[in-house]
Amino acid sequence: MKKQGKITVKGTVVSIKSSDGQDFISLTDIARHKNPEEPKDIVKNWMRSKSTIEFLGLWEKLHNSDFKGVEFDSFMYQAGSNSFVLSPTKWIEKTKALGINVKSGKTGGTFAHKDIAFEFAAWVSAEFKLYLLLEFQRLKDEENNRLKLGWSLQRELAKINYRIHTDAIKEKLIPEVIGKKQALRVYADEADMLNMALFGMTAAEWRRKNPGKDGNIRDYAAIEQLVVLSNLESINSMLVRQGIPQK
Repeated sequence: MKKQGKITVKGTVVSIKSSDGQDFISLTDIARHKNPEEPKDIVKNWMRSKSTIEFLGLWEKLHNSDFKGVEFDSFMYQAGSNSFVLSPTKWIEKTKALGINVKSGKTGGTFAHKDIAFEFAAWVSAEFKLYLLLEFQRLKDEENNRLKLGWSLQRELAKINYRIHTDAIKEKLIPEVIGKKQALRVYADEADMLNMALFGMTAAEWRRKNPGKDGNIRDYAAIEQLVVLSNLESINSMLVRQGIPQK
C-alpha cells in the first residue's frame, strides 16, 4: 500500500491507504469509535458472524481468482458457534484473501477494501457509516480537484512550450518563400514526431480512432504525459535551433 490519507469521522481519525488504484480503510480506526482501548476485539467479534463470513467470501469470489473456496466453506460451517474465533490474519492466511490487509508498525492495523470497510462501519454504527461515507467522498472530491488543477497547469505549460517549439521551427526549418499549406506540414511533422514518441500515434491516427471526441490527442493526455510533453517540446526546440536533423 502506498498513498495514505486521513479523515475525521465523529471525532475519530480514520486512515485510508491506496493500492493499485483501490482504496483501503482502516478497520482498526473504525473500531476505535466503539472501543478505543481494544479495537482488535471489535474486528474479531465482527468476523465471528456468519453473515460477515458470507459477505467477505462473496467479495473475494468476485475480485480474487486465487481465493481458497474450501477453507472458506470450513469457516462458513463454524461461523456463529460459541467456540468460533477468527482473526483477520487467520482469514488472510487460510483463504488467500485480498480484501483485508494487516500491517504492523506505527501506521499499521487492519485495513479493508472500502466495500468491506463500509460494511464493517454499518455493523459498528449506522450513523458512523453515514458520516464515514460523507467524509470519504469529500476526500475523493478534493483529490479529483487537485488532479484537475494539476492537469490544467501542465496543459497551459505544454501550450506555452508549444509556442516556443513552433517559433523555433519557423525560424530554422521554414524558408521565407513557402506556401501556407507547406508550412503547416512542417509544423505538423515536428509535432507528430513528439506525438509518436509520447503517444505512439500521430494526431491524424488519434482522430481516426476517436471520431466522437472533440479536441486533439493532447487534450486527453494524462498529467504525467503532459509533463513529458513539455520537456520534449523544450528539448526539440533546442535541437532545431542547433540545426540537428530530425532523423
